[in-house]
Amino acid sequence: MRLFTKSLCVALILTMLFSVLPFEASCQEIRKDVFRLHILANSDTDKDQNLKLKVRDAVLEYTENLYKNSNTKEEAEILTSKNLQNIANVAKQVIVDNGYNYNVTCQIEDVYFNTRTYENVTMPSGTYRALQIKIGNAKGKNWWCVMYPSLCVGASTDYKALDDKLNDKEYDTLVNEKTQYKFKIVEIYERIVSFFLCCTDYNPVQMI
Repeated sequence: MRLFTKSLCVALILTMLFSVLPFEASCQEIRKDVFRLHILANSDTDKDQNLKLKVRDAVLEYTENLYKNSNTKEEAEILTSKNLQNIANVAKQVIVDNGYNYNVTCQIEDVYFNTRTYENVTMPSGTYRALQIKIGNAKGKNWWCVMYPSLCVGASTDYKALDDKLNDKEYDTLVNEKTQYKFKIVEIYERIVSFFLCCTDYNPVQMI
């Protein structure tokens, strides 16, 4: 009886995983077309957390102009790579203007994100290409958003950009309420995959 129960549980889990694989494929396409922003504050103090948000606003304002003629995630990533020093300078200027002397590290990384809902849009969990900005010791709570297409709360919030830059299937996956429950299953699936790939090394494209 115990063996039957275990077998039934395994069969149920496998059925769930196989049923979500087509949806996971759609999520993977979204990850390929999205470029994200990840900022780590120096610490969890109120002052450092507020400084993180000020850096966010300045960086988003700079990249909004930088990406205005970009039509793909690849173009946005290339522009970001070429302007890492400028982005670091923008962040550093905010830090100095607010009376701090923290170092700033900017790099393009593969970063794992949990499922995140922005009002009526849900971004699936998984590994995305992202601009990662570390302020000082980078020991504080992090902040993240979708940098391209623009879906950041702060200097720029433009849900229409998703419709313009993503194909119909990708956009429908993000905004269709009927698919929202699947994101949690995808997140579990991604965590399982990440567990088995945890030893894979990754070298960032560029670091300052």
